[in-house]
Amino acid sequence: MNQETIEAQYQGFVNQQLNLDLTRGKPCTEQLDLSNDLLSLDSMHLAQDGTDVRNYGGLKGIPEARALGSWLLDAPAENVIAGGNSSLNLMYLVLSWRMKQLQAEGAGHDPFTFICLVPGYDRHFTLCEHLGVKMIAVPLLDSGPDMAAIENLVREDASICGIWCVPKYSNPTGHTYSDDVVQRIAALPKLTPTPFLVMWDNAYAVHHLEDQEDRLANLFTLSANEGTQDDIAIFGSTSKITFAGAGVGFCALSDANLTRFERFMGEQMIGFDKVNQLKHAQFLSSPEKLASHMRAHRRILEPKFAEVYAALAPLAAAGLVEFTAPKGGYFVSVDLKRASAQAVVRLAAEAGVKLTPAGATFPYGQDPHDANLRIAPSFPKTEVLRQAMEVFACCVRLASLN
Repeated sequence: MNQETIEAQYQGFVNQQLNLDLTRGKPCTEQLDLSNDLLSLDSMHLAQDGTDVRNYGGLKGIPEARALGSWLLDAPAENVIAGGNSSLNLMYLVLSWRMKQLQAEGAGHDPFTFICLVPGYDRHFTLCEHLGVKMIAVPLLDSGPDMAAIENLVREDASICGIWCVPKYSNPTGHTYSDDVVQRIAALPKLTPTPFLVMWDNAYAVHHLEDQEDRLANLFTLSANEGTQDDIAIFGSTSKITFAGAGVGFCALSDANLTRFERFMGEQMIGFDKVNQLKHAQFLSSPEKLASHMRAHRRILEPKFAEVYAALAPLAAAGLVEFTAPKGGYFVSVDLKRASAQAVVRLAAEAGVKLTPAGATFPYGQDPHDANLRIAPSFPKTEVLRQAMEVFACCVRLASLN
């Protein structure tokens, strides 16, 4: 297309006064409908250990919910906490607890510093900013994080006390860490005298998009072998499995940390929603039922990802973008080769399509190359997504001309 044609196409989109949204990776209505049986489960109120789920208590959750968490986190059920509807809330609590612990022991540095892998998950960055944790960005490679760079940083900077990881179908790039990377992450805490915490957000552990599923090495086992089990915290949830706003969040910790963290939680709550935990344990009562349920999600999501790829492929062929085609997860990461990400977001907004803000996938919202954008295909209907991607492609072509 020449410039005049692209500008005319763009003006046509502007004139339509569209209102389309590609910002967040929310499940669509059809995905949420897959779990509607949760709403009609029987009124049984006793957990398998006799706990009346309607009452107070049970900070670690009921046994059958912790078993569900163990399948998602690849950790023993006895080390899993089944919480409320948000794993992000558990991450906030664990990080707050860890900072309080370091301050009490005089073992930390001011400010605390975390390594953040980029492009990465914006809510991890927001959480750090809220708690006053400094962030250092390290890029992802094809096998996962740049471990040589990370190991050097950990050895040389005593203020670094942790790292954020989304190890499987990473948000937004879709990377799954190699076995070697997971092994080296398990050993990271041994490289520094400063207490170090691996925040392992395995949010997309069962969110496959292809028959050939990625396999992730077991951090819980590897850290035990390295003697660093007290330096990892593993997270996950059913938020994109059942109801996004009414799921169950999970966290796996070592024996010692489970005791310490339960004491910390007990200062602020009496227990999570065990009624919801029991419903989820009944609904997803075996690994086989969980796998079958996720195949139903895949059937809904696959055509949507295909629409995104179809729109991006001509742009890639023209040398305007590079993009990921993940085997699972919820996002497609796009790197612009000529255009400014901020310019594309602005043009799209003026044409009625909301995109995740430029820079959101980097700490402090600062993408040094102003190049990365995250596409979230899950929520819009397929025909709406197709139109939004047509606008996106037009905006990339227009911004690339300038």
